[in-house]
Amino acid sequence: MTRALGAGKIRTLAGLLEVVASERRSGRTIAFANGIFDLLHVGHVRYLQAAALQADLLVVGVNEDSSVRLLKGEGRPVMTATERAEILSAIACVDYVVVFGETTCDALLASLRPDVHCKGTDYTIDTVPEAATVRSYGGRVAIVGDKKDHATRDLIASIRGRR
Repeated sequence: MTRALGAGKIRTLAGLLEVVASERRSGRTIAFANGIFDLLHVGHVRYLQAAALQADLLVVGVNEDSSVRLLKGEGRPVMTATERAEILSAIACVDYVVVFGETTCDALLASLRPDVHCKGTDYTIDTVPEAATVRSYGGRVAIVGDKKDHATRDLIASIRGRR
């Protein structure tokens, strides 16, 4: 019998809200990172590892397929949200994964209210789209990860070029 090792990490929003409330009662802090994570690469891993250092627990939000198409165009995502969530859940530094349908994670942040919202180095504190939402509940924004030298679009182009 096969089993997805990280499957217990993938939660609905309702389930995640219960877990986060319990963790907070235990005094633990919550970091949140989000993205598409289509064709996971080293830049994603470094981003998640750096985000995990910002708090006791790391929750990762994954864009649902229809929102990826709106953001990236036809032909994306390459993998379904279910597959992307499962891959992320297998990464040791990721504590929980939730799939969300909007093009930004504002509503998710407003519900979860993580202590810190982590964004990659392709952003600055001033350009994080959800910064106002995070500030509204007293959270902070952190820019984490390595320099943006990796991109899924470049990986896809490289693969297509080899055909």
